[in-house]
Amino acid sequence: MSLFEWLISKRNVSLKQNVIKSSLQVPEGLWIKCDKCDSLMYYKTLLNNFKVCPKCQHHFPTSSQDRINHLFDDYTWQSLNSNLASTDPLGFFDRKSYSKRLEDMKLKTGLSDAVQTGIGCINNISVACGIMDFRFMGGSMGSVVGEKLTRLIEVATISKMPIIILCSSGGARMQEGMLSLMQMAKISSALHKHREQGLVYFTVLTSPTTGGVTASFAMLGDLILAEPQALIAFAGRRVIEQTIKEELPDNFQTSEYLFNHGFIDLIISRTHLRSQLYKLLSFYC
Repeated sequence: MSLFEWLISKRNVSLKQNVIKSSLQVPEGLWIKCDKCDSLMYYKTLLNNFKVCPKCQHHFPTSSQDRINHLFDDYTWQSLNSNLASTDPLGFFDRKSYSKRLEDMKLKTGLSDAVQTGIGCINNISVACGIMDFRFMGGSMGSVVGEKLTRLIEVATISKMPIIILCSSGGARMQEGMLSLMQMAKISSALHKHREQGLVYFTVLTSPTTGGVTASFAMLGDLILAEPQALIAFAGRRVIEQTIKEELPDNFQTSEYLFNHGFIDLIISRTHLRSQLYKLLSFYC
């Protein structure tokens, strides 16, 4: 074989290999692996199951907009106070300024802050609802989160509507200092006035629900629901162990542990949440 013929044969082999490789390439985002059971599934299959693994029922993180689409009747969601946005009252700066973090989060999530509030219908029952979004600075509770939830509760009180708040938060927002902690009392006070009118309030705890949110409105519901295996806590596990000088159970701070100890009323899978909320609303309303 001449050198020229050898080069041609090598080129043909290379072309065949490239064709095989291109035919085996999988489009990005087509498949996803479950974090818990490692099963591989189509991403579309996961979306159709409300981001719950069909094999092990592991609940993937989801956005506030996905929850709105899942829970409420089509075209009934009316957003409230969507233009409210945090400022930087303390001029807080760590690795970058707080104002820059807010700008980055707005661009990344398309949200003005860590909660969406509005009024929607669940099988024609009108509900005032707040849905926290962990993607926005860990769902932290700043002054805007507190203000939006308080205004929502006031609207529900005047309109005689039930309230549902879906919690997903790392706690109070440290970049706003005492201003963020004040929201705990402000929201709780508004809920007290709502309850005085004989109106019902449900909370749905998702993973994670921690810190000042757990210490205030998340645990004030007439009924407290939670997703399976959700992390629900006030302080971190290590802090508690170091404080009480004891080793905690493996399932400590899960929704199942709290249910067994009377802190939670129901554990409901995301796939059944809409139907269960409708049953509860039908009973109370």
